[in-house]
Amino acid sequence: MLNLERLRTLDALARHGSVSGAAEGLHVTTSAVSQQMSKLEREVGQRLLAKNGRGVRLTDAGRLLAEHAGRILSQVELAQSDLEAQRGRVVGELRMAAFPTAARGLFPAALAALRADHPALRVRSSELEPETGVAGVARGDLDLAVALDWYNKPMPVPGGLVKAPLLDDPAEVAMPAGHPLAGRDEVDLGEFADDEWITWGEGEFCHEWLMYTLRSQGIEPIVGHRAGETHTQLGLVAAGLGVCIAPLLGRHPMPAGVVTVPLKQRVRRHVYVLWREDADRRPSIRAAVQALRGAARAVVQ
Repeated sequence: MLNLERLRTLDALARHGSVSGAAEGLHVTTSAVSQQMSKLEREVGQRLLAKNGRGVRLTDAGRLLAEHAGRILSQVELAQSDLEAQRGRVVGELRMAAFPTAARGLFPAALAALRADHPALRVRSSELEPETGVAGVARGDLDLAVALDWYNKPMPVPGGLVKAPLLDDPAEVAMPAGHPLAGRDEVDLGEFADDEWITWGEGEFCHEWLMYTLRSQGIEPIVGHRAGETHTQLGLVAAGLGVCIAPLLGRHPMPAGVVTVPLKQRVRRHVYVLWREDADRRPSIRAAVQALRGAARAVVQ
């Protein structure tokens, strides 16, 4: 009879494409992954892995069994969800992630509420870029993630996921207090054609959004500095090193010497939480969404 944990290991290998990736996703060592696969090969009497340079690849038998493993694990998730729903108790473990400003702006209040209301629930949280969090939920490495769309550029979401809105997060331009536009009631992106921008890391969703948005306004961005965290960006603005986009969520406290001015374009981020369809009935998922919505209401009040 096939062992469920070994099937889970095979499924992780198929999804991550490497032993190290599977080990990271399963929170085990690489040797544990190798041992589980060796045992699974003995159980089925066929080779499931073959060497591929310094790594490994799935054999035809491995790919075939991995397809079945994915369906089996999805059914197990559904069964667990139904059992949890029947008990109606918020128990077990919940793995959550959020992009940096949401982790700072929403997680403290939401996780504290979960601990107070549901002490039998063990929550593990992490700070991840939105695209990484979405991929983690799709792969099954995470139960729930807080992600975002920009008003003019949605983030692609894989099939099989459910999402619920949390808040609309207005964003302004942050600039040094001595900037010529600092006293304005509102500004246009086109007025920053000659400014240096402080932006996110190359390839990150928010950085790509900023480049797309500025170029759509006929501006070829001058990127002076990169920082993944809003407060690092604002610190660079305070030093007079450029301007940046400053969403409301996670912005405060504002460093001295920095002014924010609304944009005529009314730039907003749509912040939402997502999870897998097959976990939709889990009381722990519903409790976490409720806690996150409560934290979001406090932000926008």
